[in-house]
Amino acid sequence: MKSNNIFKNIPNKLQEELFEDIISNNGIKIQRIVSQGNTTPKNEWYDQEGDEWVIVLQGKATISFENEDDVNLILGEYINIPAHKKHRVSWTSEDEQTIWIAVHYK
Repeated sequence: MKSNNIFKNIPNKLQEELFEDIISNNGIKIQRIVSQGNTTPKNEWYDQEGDEWVIVLQGKATISFENEDDVNLILGEYINIPAHKKHRVSWTSEDEQTIWIAVHYK
C-alpha cells in the first residue's frame, strides 16, 4: 500500500480545469478537480445520469443551477447535486487554486 496526497502534483499554472479520477469502481467515481478562474462555458449545463457530491478543500467557487439561486462554496463546504439537476460552475477564484473532491454515484 502507498499513500497519496490530494494537494500534491498540481501544476502551478492551469490552462483548463484539471480532472483526475482517484477511484472508479462499482458505480462510484471519486475525482480530484483543480480550478483557477475556470468555469463551465456560458449556456452549457451539466446534466448527469447519477448524483454528485462535491466538497471544496481549498479556494472558493460558485455553482449555478438552472432557474435557481447560486450556491457559493468556501473551504470545507459541500453540496449534493441530484441526478439530472442542471448545474454549472459559474465562478472559481483566480487568486488561488480551488481544489474539489467530487463523488459521482447512482
